[in-house]
Amino acid sequence: MTLRETLGRIVAQEDLNFLLTNRLPRRMATTLVGRLSRIEQPLVARATIATWRYFSDVDLSDAAEDRFRSMHHCFTRALRPGSRPPDPDPAIIASPSDAIVGACGPIDGDTVLQVKGSPYRIGELVGDADVAAPFRDGRYVTLRLTAGMYHRFHAPHDARVDWVRYLSGDTWNVNPIALRRVERLFCRNERAVLRLTLTDGQWPLLLVPVAAILVAGIRLHFLDTERLLRAGGPRTVPCAATVVKGEEMGWFEHGSTILIFAPPGFTLAPGIAEGSRIRAGQALLRMPD
Repeated sequence: MTLRETLGRIVAQEDLNFLLTNRLPRRMATTLVGRLSRIEQPLVARATIATWRYFSDVDLSDAAEDRFRSMHHCFTRALRPGSRPPDPDPAIIASPSDAIVGACGPIDGDTVLQVKGSPYRIGELVGDADVAAPFRDGRYVTLRLTAGMYHRFHAPHDARVDWVRYLSGDTWNVNPIALRRVERLFCRNERAVLRLTLTDGQWPLLLVPVAAILVAGIRLHFLDTERLLRAGGPRTVPCAATVVKGEEMGWFEHGSTILIFAPPGFTLAPGIAEGSRIRAGQALLRMPD
């Protein structure tokens, strides 16, 4: 057995994994790793990128660049144009990101599952029961981005971003081990709520990027999130930003999760089930006929 396999088995042990990723000072670790990842000194950059790639299944074959100034530059990499074409069917809501599908399916009133046996309420997640109301008894999908995945996310459909609500919070790991152990974890972590209206003007959609341990930050192209997301408590910012299906909307600065909520009448696209892998642009949900 190789050293990598041995270390992988050790870290895979649930108790140890939870201890390593959640019982250390999460905010302190997030700040330190964020600073380390941005160091552009060539030796440090090569060492941090090599360490990250050693422990993560990183595929850089479709990256727009083949040289990176820092681990942060590599982690938040863009892809070559055309690498993630969106599904052309206008009735399809495309996946905003590369991901592993987590809990998904019907919304039970205002309640969805974090994992089996661990419910949370959409109203608590978004900080307002009225915002959650249009999605009662609709459909939801949890998209988990692993550390080695492409970390930019894209518009799931032609739409208008009506507003963004930022909710500061913790930085729990969002891997399956933590989701089984920490109740309502998504409602505790730093997150942004994006309220979209599809271009037909009829259907709303909620996208909720949830940050996680280590670099944590969520960045959006249509807002000055470098300043906004760290300045103060919960608040809602009007946007009226228009996006085209497949257009890049923002990125994570570490592995995390995107939660998607659709109103009644939407259905999961074929093949969308817990544990399946999906890439940005592929079919995720189908609009009502």
